[in-house]
Amino acid sequence: MALTTPITPTLPEQEIRALEDQITELAAHIHAANYRLLTLIRQFDESAGWAEPGLRSCAHWLNWKCGIGLNAAREKVRVAHALGDLPKTSASFSKGEISYSKVRAMTRVATAENEEFLLTIALHGTAAHVERAVRQFTRAKRNEALDAENERHERRRVVWRVDEDGCWSLHARFTPEQGERVMKAIDAAVDEIEAEQEDVSAETSAEPDRTKPMPCPMAQKRADALERLADAFLSGGGGAVHGGDRCTVHVHTDLDTLRADGEGAESSLEDGANVSAETSRRLACDCGVVPWRESLDGETLDVGRKTRSIPPSIRRALQRRDGGCRFPGCTAHKYVDAHHIRHWADGGETKLDNLVTLCRHHHRAVHEGGFDVQMGTDGVPKFFDRRGRLIPEAPAPRFRGNVFALMTANRRSGADVSAETCVPCWHGERMDDDLVVDTLFQLGR
Repeated sequence: MALTTPITPTLPEQEIRALEDQITELAAHIHAANYRLLTLIRQFDESAGWAEPGLRSCAHWLNWKCGIGLNAAREKVRVAHALGDLPKTSASFSKGEISYSKVRAMTRVATAENEEFLLTIALHGTAAHVERAVRQFTRAKRNEALDAENERHERRRVVWRVDEDGCWSLHARFTPEQGERVMKAIDAAVDEIEAEQEDVSAETSAEPDRTKPMPCPMAQKRADALERLADAFLSGGGGAVHGGDRCTVHVHTDLDTLRADGEGAESSLEDGANVSAETSRRLACDCGVVPWRESLDGETLDVGRKTRSIPPSIRRALQRRDGGCRFPGCTAHKYVDAHHIRHWADGGETKLDNLVTLCRHHHRAVHEGGFDVQMGTDGVPKFFDRRGRLIPEAPAPRFRGNVFALMTANRRSGADVSAETCVPCWHGERMDDDLVVDTLFQLGR
């Protein structure tokens, strides 16, 4: 077995102790500053301050303005909101006594009942102790939930009997997932039956028609709906359901509605509902188009072949050039649409210098949200907010402060930080995992 070469300090003992104190004191100042940062993030998110530039969430704003990775930004927003319900944790965090790493772990499972116990672990242990306690408790809760789910699954059943009058009585017990699906199917069938029975015209008298039967109670409607579901399955309509099936939305419109200066206000969908002209322009940006000629009385004269508004070759080049949504601060690279900067209905050409890829959120912001995009002379798209102000590709640099400003701000906020503030009261003893998990379960009950 190879022997490990001992490592000896290269500085005198007094200097090493001084370095230790400086590091732990500065770390405590950073912890206190992190609390202030999260408090500001919570206020900023609650007031929707991030929405003005057209971003999708506070996390996207942090990613763009503060250089924080998107996943880390989402965690900061989550922790910021969780701290609002944890006053004891917030008080300790604001003094620099516990780190963001400990708080992040605690807020995954912390409640009003177990907050004090978790805080005790954080103050007397390391971040690894807190992480392990939370991980063990989470695993135990998941196992408990799995056992309960398996028990519910074993108790599912449908039983029926025929009563003396010949009617059938059914009693069913479903798992929560099965129950949701069955009830959604029954409700959909009820809606379909009610839609078929709505035959009252606008000219019908306000007087009730006593020749028609009274409306059925909901329980009776559900019985009819269940029968319809059975009929649909027996007639071959009960095929397999495939998750993630794509659907096609049929929009019936005309060029006048699609033009920016057109007079048409709405287009119609297949089920008769209407969408606005601007929504129609967005949907037509990147879609399949079927030319359809009708006479004045609505008679079909000619139906052309379906074509893509953006040919596959141009789409491939566009995806290679843009690589995802080009809106400033957006990191989406899947499920993006190709947007015509000048719409093809207004004479815009389908070529690269008139196209830009946008995620669904920002595509809607450009069409229906009042934002604008123009292609610059350098081939880089430029985006403008609702007030016509240019949205920069990157945020303007700001003064980041320094260590001394940080310490001064902490002291002004009441954080009495020293070299011992964030050092845990741990002397190397092992943590009793079973005791921690049992205590958290009992506090939860």
